[in-house]
Amino acid sequence: MPLITAAQAPRFENDHADFVGLAAPSRGSTENCAWRLSIKPGVDAPPHALDREEIFIALSGSMIVTMGDETLTVAAGDALILPAYQQFAMANPNAEPFEAIVVLPVGGQGLIPGQPPVTAPWAR
Repeated sequence: MPLITAAQAPRFENDHADFVGLAAPSRGSTENCAWRLSIKPGVDAPPHALDREEIFIALSGSMIVTMGDETLTVAAGDALILPAYQQFAMANPNAEPFEAIVVLPVGGQGLIPGQPPVTAPWAR
């Protein structure tokens, strides 16, 4: 049974968020990827979708998710289930980060308009 300690988990960062890779094929998982997500304060991330269902389990803070005409507030203790191919945008208008655990099936790819599909490095 693989154990990925907090000290061993790889870390990634982009303009919008920080990621801590937990479960992924490179760390022994064969069916699901999981990572800790921290969306930075003041972020309004561009829309994207995934080719598999993605689940967010909110740990702290809150974020605003926009899907088409629907706007949702996701707060600590909530779970958000995003269907495959559903384009959505995330925003954190707050002064503190939004923290969540995110789960995606192995092989899931991000779909960003105008770009080829991509597998995030924290999910490899």
